[in-house]
Amino acid sequence: MSQDKPPLDPHPLSEYVAWAGNRNREPLLGVLKEKLPKDPANVLELASGSGMHINYFAPHFEHLHFHPSDKDQEVFDNIKKLSIDHKNDNIADPVHLDLTNPETWFNAGKPHSFAAIFCINIFQVAPISIADGMMKCASHLLDNDGFLLIYGPFQVEGTFTTDSNKEFHQTLSSAGVSEWGLKDVADLKKAAANHGLELKEQINMPANNFSLIFGRKD
Repeated sequence: MSQDKPPLDPHPLSEYVAWAGNRNREPLLGVLKEKLPKDPANVLELASGSGMHINYFAPHFEHLHFHPSDKDQEVFDNIKKLSIDHKNDNIADPVHLDLTNPETWFNAGKPHSFAAIFCINIFQVAPISIADGMMKCASHLLDNDGFLLIYGPFQVEGTFTTDSNKEFHQTLSSAGVSEWGLKDVADLKKAAANHGLELKEQINMPANNFSLIFGRKD
């Protein structure tokens, strides 16, 4: 695949999403190596999309069992194909999980059955309203010491942390889709607080992104 940046396209199987995923997967892997448990456990990915990330991470954690999920069942065949192609035996079949529909959360597993949940590059093209569902779902599915990692570009307390993030926000906003644009960490913190979670760590990442680590309130 060309290293040139493709045109903006949020579809999970687009060239743009593949380009962005290849660019961020190594820094994310570094965070996961530090944060994921060393003992056998279950890990859930929300909005897995094409499955590129979960299939890249899984071979580095043979003791963990990864569970992809997405609200769009169109991507399931691609996720399963990648798992077969990469011989990733520690990845379950994808399940339908819609953060706006609590009934689907039970498709992922029993309450308190995951040591970690992660979600990558979703909020710039999703309404902030799904934050409430994400936090409620995480509170339901995470074990007592588990964490939710949300990765992507964000505003911080109403401020763009870099000029490039401001430009990216303007590009997204100009597409004419009301929910597109960089969301604010403050809104995620507010949603988390409503469901017994809090921001434990805000990690600066390359390309002006953040890894936001949420866990249960102390």
